[in-house]
Amino acid sequence: MSEIPKAPIARIIKEAGAERVSEDAKAELAAYVEEIARNVAKEATQVAKIAKRKTIKADDIKLAIKNL
Repeated sequence: MSEIPKAPIARIIKEAGAERVSEDAKAELAAYVEEIARNVAKEATQVAKIAKRKTIKADDIKLAIKNL
């Protein structure tokens, strides 16, 4: 089960032009977005460790996204 709420996912899909969104579609996109976020977070953690920091900063996230 995804930790990302389905309501914001539904709004994103509707903003993309959908009139209606099934529960399965919301769950599937939420799971996918969560997996991408998890991968970015893991990479950003490595970037911060290389910089000898415990705190992940926005620049770490940006670099992680570029690296992936």
